[in-house]
Amino acid sequence: MIDKNRHLHAGNNPLGSAPVKELIGKFAVPSVIGMLVNAVYSITDQIFIGHSVGLLGTAAIHVSFPVMMFAGAFAQLSGVGTAANFNLAMGARQEERAKGFVGTGVTLMLVLGMLMLCLVQMFNVQILKLCGTTENILPYARSYLMVMSLGIPFQIFSHGISGLIRSDGSPAYAMLCNVSGTLLNMLLDWLFIIVFPWGVQGAALATLVGEAVAFFLCLNYFFRFKSFRMKWQMLIFRPGYALQIIKLGLCGFINGTIMMLIGIVMNNALTYYGSLSVYGGDIPLAVAGIAGKLNGLLSAFIVGLTQGCQPIFGYNMGAGNYHRVKETYDKALTASLAMGFAAFVIFQIFPRELVLIFGAQDGLYLDFAERYLRIHMLTVGLSGVQPLSAGYFNGTGAVRQGIFLSLSRQCFFLLPMLILLPAAFGLDGVLYAGPMADILACAMSLAIVRERRVTYGYQER
Repeated sequence: MIDKNRHLHAGNNPLGSAPVKELIGKFAVPSVIGMLVNAVYSITDQIFIGHSVGLLGTAAIHVSFPVMMFAGAFAQLSGVGTAANFNLAMGARQEERAKGFVGTGVTLMLVLGMLMLCLVQMFNVQILKLCGTTENILPYARSYLMVMSLGIPFQIFSHGISGLIRSDGSPAYAMLCNVSGTLLNMLLDWLFIIVFPWGVQGAALATLVGEAVAFFLCLNYFFRFKSFRMKWQMLIFRPGYALQIIKLGLCGFINGTIMMLIGIVMNNALTYYGSLSVYGGDIPLAVAGIAGKLNGLLSAFIVGLTQGCQPIFGYNMGAGNYHRVKETYDKALTASLAMGFAAFVIFQIFPRELVLIFGAQDGLYLDFAERYLRIHMLTVGLSGVQPLSAGYFNGTGAVRQGIFLSLSRQCFFLLPMLILLPAAFGLDGVLYAGPMADILACAMSLAIVRERRVTYGYQER
């Protein structure tokens, strides 16, 4: 039962007393910056490829992206689960259990990385065909994937271990690992693609080197681990600990896997229905890759905003400051809608100019790109409502509603739309699937948030 008097003590912590707008800025800005660095890297990578290789190179990177998303899902599975169990054990002053979770988690990350590397190297052609590649794109995609996949073990380890580094009290070092690898990757993109015309293999090599640098920076942290001294003997794999890690990391893994499946289904729909149109299968894949990178800038803002709000949600929910929970959500929602509206205006007015940043192409390509951006991004202004609402529920301890909402757009709405709408309307159906999913997910999110507020009587308290 919630203690109604806890709000009396909220002033001891800035989270319970400082102006909400100021808190959102303080907590969200570092997270937004970190997310934007990754988004800008992805765009830079695509720009270099678009100008040096052209349409087929752009499509090749896009069609390989589901593989990277699956590697990210494994990083979530092992990384989030390890950090969460480490926090619980240290909080309970069970240092030996904490050591067991760290050692098992690190071993699990390395095993998953090597396993996925072997599978991709052995079945790269089959994987790319599953991801929707065309015969024209396949040679470029295979060249990219064969080199890029060598960095999968590095990616899973560095991305997975960053949560543990933050939990050990070094968030700045975790950000350094991520940003250093990404910035180096951007520099090497220019070197390997423009100075040395190595095309998609150059882009893949830049990614590999960036992931390797991040890996070694993360590995170096274990020599300065704060909570306890790290020893090689800790890396013994303990099945019981591994099951606990998987249990707490499963939600992130499911989300990442669903994102991968969405990418695969959309790629195949674009290829199949594109081949039945005047555009063919190659153009829709290339345009989808550009649109995804551009939308990544808005997603970086929304994800960073959501992450920044969660500690404010959690503290004030626990302190009984329901009006501050409501105020935080409302202010964050306003910021999200404002940013989304600005993106909507840009996509509707300047679609051709945005696409030309990634290299000049023929008229048919530009015509489809304009059409794709204007339709697929029609409801981009609403795209922040669902993730912000999911973060609101997770931050206030309503985990079931949080998981449900986090899955709603991709799993419950977008996936069925990508199957049903193209069957009825062809290529146009693929374009309208995203806006339809956004509208439904937005309506559901707002309805569930309103129900939550009525249940807790925020207005009355």
